[in-house]
Amino acid sequence: MKKKSESHRIAASDDIEVSTYLGLAKELRGEQPIVEPKLPPSEHETIVVLDFGSQYSMLIARRVRECHVYCELVPHDTPWEKIASLNPRGFILSGGPASVYDSGAPVPLPYIYESRLPVMGICYGMFAIAYHLGGQVARGTKREYGHTILHISAEDCPLFDGLPSSLPVWMSHGDQVVELPLGFKALAYTENSPFAVVGNDSGIYGLQFHPEVVHTAQGKTIFQNFVLRICGCQGNWTP
Repeated sequence: MKKKSESHRIAASDDIEVSTYLGLAKELRGEQPIVEPKLPPSEHETIVVLDFGSQYSMLIARRVRECHVYCELVPHDTPWEKIASLNPRGFILSGGPASVYDSGAPVPLPYIYESRLPVMGICYGMFAIAYHLGGQVARGTKREYGHTILHISAEDCPLFDGLPSSLPVWMSHGDQVVELPLGFKALAYTENSPFAVVGNDSGIYGLQFHPEVVHTAQGKTIFQNFVLRICGCQGNWTP
């Protein structure tokens, strides 16, 4: 079995197709190593990607590194003691194949909120945040898969800096947020979802779509806005 690098970087061009993502997921199925976070050099500002089982988790890490910010991809249940050693500046919660209603569905640990660091939940990451903070998530009657148009409704939201008011994004989900947790508000919507992007004043955001895939053409801008503007990273890290 080929050994995975500790940094979890993947060598892939920017025009990766869905088939490549699926092939990568199949290759890793049953072989994903348990990641033991280690203390990076003190000058590193780290974005921690918590893996909830998404086939795109390593691509999320790649997008962060493309912002010239250090990143670690770790299991979703990594204890705080190990997370704290990474000098985290923010969290990204990946998507995943589970529903929040599944028996044994992965749960975000309390430190994600108690740390008061910015958080961006993607797909399942968004549903998990909404569900465990008191919102309501409904099981979808069918999966939504493919492009849709995102309409930004929030004014002066740093996550959308430099983006047009409407843009194509890539959806791949079954569940859907139907009621927001206390303190959250809708920031963007699509034809099928009034809560396609949500957030609160504490810097916790949820995205129903996948900004990490190339099919969301302006997804890199969303990562730059979250990592550099919202988390406050300098963007001076190099491999």
